[in-house]
Amino acid sequence: MNFSISTHGNAIVVHSHVAKLDSSNAPDLKGIFLLHNKNGVNQIVFEMAETLYCDSSGLSAILVANRLCKDTNGTFILCGLQSAVRKMVEIAQLDRVLSIESSVEDALSHMNS
Repeated sequence: MNFSISTHGNAIVVHSHVAKLDSSNAPDLKGIFLLHNKNGVNQIVFEMAETLYCDSSGLSAILVANRLCKDTNGTFILCGLQSAVRKMVEIAQLDRVLSIESSVEDALSHMNS
């Protein structure tokens, strides 16, 4: 299983279980975000602790989730970024657009504040 989902109140946490988030699995991730948003979920945490690499298709899926949440007055938070993934996010200057926390707990706490 590439991704798993846990529910925390009105939020979901999508856990990545892939070492590389790329064109081979980003469409599945985007589908998860779209399905849950269509079902009324607008509070999403994407936990990437197991992901060591993310290419542009992975970043695209992340941006889709961020837009879906923002468009429905929700919140999207990335957490657990490994250094290479964080560097990719910073190079793309997405750290200016995305909310990033160190852990799932911090992300959920941020949502509830």
